[in-house]
Amino acid sequence: MSKIIITGTSRGIGFELVTQLAAAGHQVLALSRNETPVLELGLPGVTTWGFDITNTAHIEKAASWVKSEWGTADVLIHNAGMLLNLPFKESTVADFRAVYEVNVFGVAELTRALIPFMDTGGHVLTISSMGGVQGSAKFPGLAAYSSSKGAVITLVELLAEEFKETGPAFNVLALGAVQTEMLEAAFPGYQAPLSAGEMAAYIGHFALTGHAYYNGKILPVSNSTP
Repeated sequence: MSKIIITGTSRGIGFELVTQLAAAGHQVLALSRNETPVLELGLPGVTTWGFDITNTAHIEKAASWVKSEWGTADVLIHNAGMLLNLPFKESTVADFRAVYEVNVFGVAELTRALIPFMDTGGHVLTISSMGGVQGSAKFPGLAAYSSSKGAVITLVELLAEEFKETGPAFNVLALGAVQTEMLEAAFPGYQAPLSAGEMAAYIGHFALTGHAYYNGKILPVSNSTP
């Protein structure tokens, strides 16, 4: 069974990933600002505590825990994300910085901290968005969010090249519409064709097996617009 770290686990896709992967017998470290939803599940093999991906001390704690409790890690799923839905003229550099701190810088720093515990068989999977894919449909109000998702896509491509000889593998799943609270914030009233649980099942399987076939790849996972 695999040792899996997942961020953004208090709701939506992240929460579903924890429940599904734990049910399959994997060990899971669930990291989210709000640990209560996962704690209340009481699942065996699942560890969780309050975690802010923009907090250096929290990242260091996660790395220390992996080192002392597991020794190694097999999969890191970057699922945490911050969305800002605001017209560009009304946004500030502070707004952009807050989104990038979570969606780009936090991803980079947590990866940097955990790479020493991952080897050639490891897989770092980042959940991005179709909004960050060049040439895809773009929507007003999502300048900070979509541009940050584009930035993290390029980051993953670069990391895959840098670590291609030693591992781990790096890939991105660029998601389309999934029925989550974040989607509702971006597109109020829109009904997505997929539930969080359905998408989590796909992501979980890809996290465990996709690096046998892909490295440094951006895979669109969308049957809708948005």
